[in-house]
This record gives sequence, C-alpha cells and structure tokens, in this order.
Amino acid sequence: MINLKTLLASSDQKGSLGDRFRNNRYIFFEELIHKQFGNAFPIRILDIGGMAYFWKDKELLKKGLVEITLLNLEREETDIPGLHAVSGDATNLSEYPDKSFDLVFSNSVIEHLYTWENQEKMAKEINRVGKKFWVQTPNRRFFIEAHYALPFAQYLPKKLIYFILTKTKLSRGMRWNPEYAQQYLDEIRLLTIGEMKELFPGAKMYKEKFVGMTKSVTAYNL
Repeated sequence: MINLKTLLASSDQKGSLGDRFRNNRYIFFEELIHKQFGNAFPIRILDIGGMAYFWKDKELLKKGLVEITLLNLEREETDIPGLHAVSGDATNLSEYPDKSFDLVFSNSVIEHLYTWENQEKMAKEINRVGKKFWVQTPNRRFFIEAHYALPFAQYLPKKLIYFILTKTKLSRGMRWNPEYAQQYLDEIRLLTIGEMKELFPGAKMYKEKFVGMTKSVTAYNL
C-alpha cells in the first residue's frame, strides 16, 4: 500500500515508492541482459555513479556473470568480489578506449551535471566506451520533482525552493542542510523524454508510470 511516507521517502530507503520502481526496473534490465548476451558471460559493466549496495545482492554479481566498475567523482571503498571502484568524470572517460565495456549503466546521475553541455558530453562518452547502454533519469515533466518530493518544484524559482528546503519541512518531512540544498539546486538539471531521445539517438525508452504519468525514463539499446 502506498501512503504519504512511502511516497515522500528517498529511493534509497527500502520499501519506498522509488525503491519499488527501481526494483521493477532492475528485473526488466536483468531479463534484457540474459536475452542480449545469452551465454557470453561474464560481461564488463561500467556503472557511472553506482554504489556497491545496489549490486551486492544481485544474482548477476553473485553468480559471477558480470564484472562491474563503479565510477564516481570520489572512489567508493568496496571489497565485494566482482566490483571494482574508481574515481573519474562521467563527462570525460578518456582513460577508456572505444567500446571497452559491454555495457554502460547509469541510474539517476545524468541530471546532476549542471548543464545541457555536460549532459551531452556524458552521453557522448557513454556511446563511445560502451557497446550497449542503460541510462535512467527522472522525467522533468512529472508533477513531483524527484529529488525534493515537492509538486512542480522544477518550475519554481530556485530562491523559493531554497527557502522551502531550508526553512520548512515540506520536503521529505525535514529541513535540509543549507549547503546540501544549494548544491542540489546548482547541479540538478532535469531532462525531458525528448532530450533523452536527442542524447541517445535510436534508443528505446523504458517509461515508468505513476497515476498515468511518466515518472522516469530509461534510454537503452539492449
């Protein structure tokens, strides 16, 4: 059952609405992986912005079917077999040759790059280093802004959102740390479905629906 607490909770919280969508999305992703690669395992995956906790209980990893490189601005410490963590910049993956990964995976990262130009750079690098890709992002047109859990926040002045985040508990039932709030306001640029199609020409679009509207979209070519 979906209640207000479940709706407002972060996707990282187990049982939240975002967590449910993420789990369903992953089930579909895993089905595509098996269809695409058949018995050609293990496959090399570059997860841009990925975290070890996301993969640690997944059957693909536990069965040794994937070798995953987690790439973040700051390297994440992990000792989980099959996971390798590095530091790097999603807009410049020059350390990797063309098509050096079987798949590039990214979940809710591309909207955190400040500008359209940076988003174009990330998409170009994904297409260059990956033979296949799976890139998910919240839909700008959805009525609830995904990061603040506030209706239509993406259309409001940033000064007003900053006030709401830091002076009230309207966003996820808490007051945000001012520096953390400002960082989010600076870096987030939500994408439309049309922009995702522009960034990833010819890609299929996996759309997650809530109350008849597209909550998030994944561009993929599996």
